[in-house]
Amino acid sequence: MPKKSASKSRGKSQEKKETLEDKLSMKKELIWTRISEKEKKEIFRFAEEYKAFLSVAKTERECVEEMVKEAEKKGFVPYEKVKKPAPGKKFYIAHKNKAVAFVVLGKKPPLEGTRMVAAHIDSPRLDLKQNPLYEDGDTQIALFKTHYYGGIKKYQWANIPLALHGVVFTSKGKKVEVVIGEEPDDPVFTVCDLLPHLARGEQAARKMPEVLKGEELNIIVGNMPVEDEEVKHRVKTWVLDYLNKKYGIVEEDLTSAELTAVPAGPARDVGFDRTMVGGYGQDDHASAFPAFRAILDIDVPEHAAIALFFDKEEIGSDGATGAQSRLPEQVIGDMLALYMPDYRYAHLRKALLNSKVLSADVNAAVNPTFKNVHEMMNASKMGYGVVITKFTGHGGKYSANDATAEYTTEIRLLFNKHKIPWQLGELGKVDEGGGGTVAKFLAKYNMDVIDCGPSVISMHSPFEITSKADIYYTYRAYSVFMEKS
Repeated sequence: MPKKSASKSRGKSQEKKETLEDKLSMKKELIWTRISEKEKKEIFRFAEEYKAFLSVAKTERECVEEMVKEAEKKGFVPYEKVKKPAPGKKFYIAHKNKAVAFVVLGKKPPLEGTRMVAAHIDSPRLDLKQNPLYEDGDTQIALFKTHYYGGIKKYQWANIPLALHGVVFTSKGKKVEVVIGEEPDDPVFTVCDLLPHLARGEQAARKMPEVLKGEELNIIVGNMPVEDEEVKHRVKTWVLDYLNKKYGIVEEDLTSAELTAVPAGPARDVGFDRTMVGGYGQDDHASAFPAFRAILDIDVPEHAAIALFFDKEEIGSDGATGAQSRLPEQVIGDMLALYMPDYRYAHLRKALLNSKVLSADVNAAVNPTFKNVHEMMNASKMGYGVVITKFTGHGGKYSANDATAEYTTEIRLLFNKHKIPWQLGELGKVDEGGGGTVAKFLAKYNMDVIDCGPSVISMHSPFEITSKADIYYTYRAYSVFMEKS
């Protein structure tokens, strides 16, 4: 009887036998270890689009403007121009320049439900106060007073280059758009901290939240006096003269302006391998951009697809442009009106009830330096795919949307079917972490809602970190949800 070759015998003996643990256990792997070179190239290509968006759309107004401009190139039209419904018809509803919905009508009418991905496009920042400009008499330095927006570590906003973004309306009603600090030859602005040599006393004794206090987040804007020595506030007047000559603005116009200071400069690659993106506003642009790109690429979905982008999430989703407004009702109601001009409120309630939603928001990725704040079995890790967050809230799930087992199962099986890498996550240890999203406000319409988005390191800082692989597969996840579910 012929002998088996030694090489074949060794190969067979080295084959790994599937164990009971292999059959029954859940395994999650780093995306980079399981994808092809072709997929890697697509991930890096998509990341360039994402970085470009992240670099220009730093406020909710800029997001809406950029999205509408790109959507119109893809055939989306204002809702008012849609006369008759048809599968694949594309339109948008812009709301007060700060929120926007993009819709692709499906094969089924909206009464049978929609597939909605809802993100927010506001981010933590420093807003200028309504009466912001002053001159310090002792130093003759002009500054802007600010009121921080959203949850920030205030000390992180000192000693970094800041750009000024926003809108000002003159006394004649002219709208002036302001972006200063993003071009290489632009000036930038900054909040100045105290040098270590002089911080050993009172400031050193402060607790972390008060290393810099809210009223100390003053932005330096000038030091040049006007030539007229009779002027009382010569440096402040120089700044006002500059603004007047360049933009036609007087000081009273600042009282109704929306001006905000954000980190200056573009998004950047992070790491020798360039696998990560660093930049401002990734909470929640890391979800918003994939959702926007997904709706642009949809052809004819089964159910009507909606990508809805809210403002004000970082301060509780209040106001006319936040998720607690009636905007979801308006969007779905306007859709119903195309099919049923005389629809009743009962029809709207049914359309909402039959709809399903992904609350597109980020989760906190494990920071390897501070792992102790996470319960590692249920923490999300960067580079492991889109994060399904069944519940948010804090402590005993207070202020949470807690998705049902049925809907959570539906989403994970959908992602499995389409080979979307996903992981589970919660925001820190039970009694240490917590946070909120728009999910609970959409759930009040009786829709199925679950949080789903990428994970972020250094969330709410001026320079947040995400994985390019996570961003790409978040886009894929939103695409299959809106088009295939």
